[in-house]
Amino acid sequence: MKLIIQPEAGVVPVVQAIRRATKAIDIFIFRFDRDEVEKALAAAVLRGVQVRALIAHTNRGGETRLRKLEQRLLAAGVLVSRSADDLLRYHAKFMVADSVLHLFGFNFTKLDIDKSRSFAISTRDARTVAEASKLFESDVTRQAYSPGKSHLVVSPENARAMLSAFIAGAKKELAIYDAKVQDPSIIKLLKERAAKGVTVRVIGSMKGRDPGIEERRPRLRLHVRAIVRDGTRAARACGRTSSKTGARWDSSSTTRVWPGRSCRPSSRIGRTRPRAHG
Repeated sequence: MKLIIQPEAGVVPVVQAIRRATKAIDIFIFRFDRDEVEKALAAAVLRGVQVRALIAHTNRGGETRLRKLEQRLLAAGVLVSRSADDLLRYHAKFMVADSVLHLFGFNFTKLDIDKSRSFAISTRDARTVAEASKLFESDVTRQAYSPGKSHLVVSPENARAMLSAFIAGAKKELAIYDAKVQDPSIIKLLKERAAKGVTVRVIGSMKGRDPGIEERRPRLRLHVRAIVRDGTRAARACGRTSSKTGARWDSSSTTRVWPGRSCRPSSRIGRTRPRAHG
């Protein structure tokens, strides 16, 4: 598993992942203004890679740009589909390139990649990659998605249950990146963990201050929702949103819960000094 930290890494890891693909690329796009990524996708088509792009049917203020992107990608030979409109929004940002899943906390934009704190995770875990491919296929064909047994957590289908279990399992520490933690049930769980002696730290803010939970302002614009539990496990969110189920973490999301070591984000929380957002 590989962790990418923005803005330090920049766009290069995304372009390199596309260039390494030899068979197929499935990419979900919510916002997009990176010419480097667009050119890499077009070049992949020219070398015989099947490239499919699933583009959000809407985003706030950017629909015209998305429709123009669809036309350019179609002209380059990319197989382009548009997400359904049954959910409030399809907010996922991920890519499956051959046998690797790349899950991005950031959009493919200059603002998110160059000027914001965010993360991405790449994994070859076969079950997780297969589940992400299943999700992409369900959304690209507009068919119902039923979660399988994997570490992939998808809202609105199973996000609340799996995120709640993830938080409830903390023994020592929960280190959280979230611009605004506001889901009542998640806040209740965090307060319960803090009352049990778990150190809970938030870079961002939380609705309703609690003396047992430390909040700090980010030094950079924050564009990721992530939790590191006990320094060994991490949950990262981006995703599809339901206006009906309420199964969401903050504005809500497709979340991936990853086993194994992922400690760097947690160490960054410890080093960040309070500072006004921006």
